[in-house]
Formats: sequence, C-alpha cells, structure tokens
Amino acid sequence: MSEVRRRHLLTGDVTGRPEPVERVELHQVTLAPGQASGRHTHPGGVAGHVTEGRIVFEPDGEPPRELGAGSAFFEPPGATVLRFDNLSPAEPATFVACYLLAGDQPLIEPLEG
Repeated sequence: MSEVRRRHLLTGDVTGRPEPVERVELHQVTLAPGQASGRHTHPGGVAGHVTEGRIVFEPDGEPPRELGAGSAFFEPPGATVLRFDNLSPAEPATFVACYLLAGDQPLIEPLEG
C-alpha cells in the first residue's frame, strides 16, 4: 500500500476574526480571459489554490505577484485586495477557494475604486 503524501501549501492566520468560523464553503472559480476582480475584501477570509492559468494577486500594501497553476494564496479576513486578475487575454484562469464564514457573511464584498 502506498504512503499518503501531503505537501504544505500555506498557513493563514485567522486570529483577527471577530467571530468564530461557523462553516467552510469550497468553490471552484473561473475568471474569463482578461477578467479583473476589482478591489474587494472577504469578510471571513479565503484560502485558495490556482488550478490553471495565470493570475496577478495584489493585496493592499504588498507588491503584485503572479500565481500560476499549483500556487496557493491567502486573503485574511477583511483585508483589501487591489487586484486578483486573469493575466491571459485568451485563456481562462481557474482556482479553488475555501471561504471561512460565520452567520450570513457574503463570500466577497466589492469595494469602490
């Protein structure tokens, strides 16, 4: 029998959450070619894993970085994300996102600007 292998991808700190996590929702998300997410926040925080494509990820106060297939990312509860955009003008980008939620929190909240 084969040994189960685990590869650590990231650790996200959710100690700043004002309420406990009541549920976890897992979503597969596809960004159309060239699609931009716009400024946003995740009230409960989100951890994710890119499965295909190339995404530029820019949390407020950090330099932008490119995420490709196999890359993991974390957005702390309430953090502002300036960009989470598909870099390809021709191909979709797909990721799996794990949202940590309480009560009726939305998955994402768009922000002005």
